[in-house]
Amino acid sequence: MDSYSVATVIGGSGFLGRYIVKRLAAEGHVVRAAVRHPDRALFLKTMGRVGQVVPLYTNVTDDASVARAVEGAAIVVNLVGILAERRRGDFTRLQAEGAGRVARHAAAAGVRHLVQMSAIGASPDSPARYGRTKAAGEQAVRAAFPAATVLRPSIVFGAEDQFFNRFGHLAMLAPVMPVIAGSSRFQPVYVGDVADAVMQALTRPEAAGAVYELGGPKIMTFREILGWILAQTGRHNPLVTVPPAAARLLAAIPFSGLTADQLLMLARDNVADPGLPGLTELGILPTPIELVVPAYLERYHKGGPRPQAPELVAKRT
Repeated sequence: MDSYSVATVIGGSGFLGRYIVKRLAAEGHVVRAAVRHPDRALFLKTMGRVGQVVPLYTNVTDDASVARAVEGAAIVVNLVGILAERRRGDFTRLQAEGAGRVARHAAAAGVRHLVQMSAIGASPDSPARYGRTKAAGEQAVRAAFPAATVLRPSIVFGAEDQFFNRFGHLAMLAPVMPVIAGSSRFQPVYVGDVADAVMQALTRPEAAGAVYELGGPKIMTFREILGWILAQTGRHNPLVTVPPAAARLLAAIPFSGLTADQLLMLARDNVADPGLPGLTELGILPTPIELVVPAYLERYHKGGPRPQAPELVAKRT
């Protein structure tokens, strides 16, 4: 990797983006955090020297702003993705067309390395628009920038995540823990490991043009994960199975926190394909949830957070 080159991280202020920005800055790169709201990304500036991390307005639906974001960059990492649409067509505009736009402008600008963040479940045959548009984004990237590396993580966990935190908070508020698609399997992967995978993809020649599926060391059903969260928070809320018909009704209610598209994704396993390379092939030892998640679930513990010895709350960043 070339030190002191320009690296553009599109979506750099998000959950995963901040970890990647920190690593790139530590390697000596000037980092452009290409985001929709630069004023909300100012905290990233403390991750490097004065002037090393620069928030830059970028909208992946706009050619001019994307071209400006990647101009002169040696590295581009595209992290743009959404779990639910605000407007009909957002999945296509952001995850499919946006990914292709980034790749085309990266190729035109002479970018050396492009990493496209996709997701396990990306497939043209996915029943969910999320999965289909992720796959369409991969195809558009490959057409414009054949040497791009595609990373597909499972559910990503870390202190700022919206998965374990969401259900930890729900356990604190609700008398029961609702279970939807409880038999579906997941392979949670640590955000630091995914960020390390990006860094490895930038340095390993074999990563050019490759697809990696990233999962943690343990596969768990959704019901098992929810039960584990309850145990970690010292709660005994009953696990109540939500029938499919009731789940569909809930998904049809605006602002319920669940969409019909998410329901379709939940119904499918979210596990890394053993036929594809993953963290191990990138030289990364997957981090188990037991080493990271309990420390930040403490805020939801019954009776308040328990005091812990410093060595028990250590977390890699």
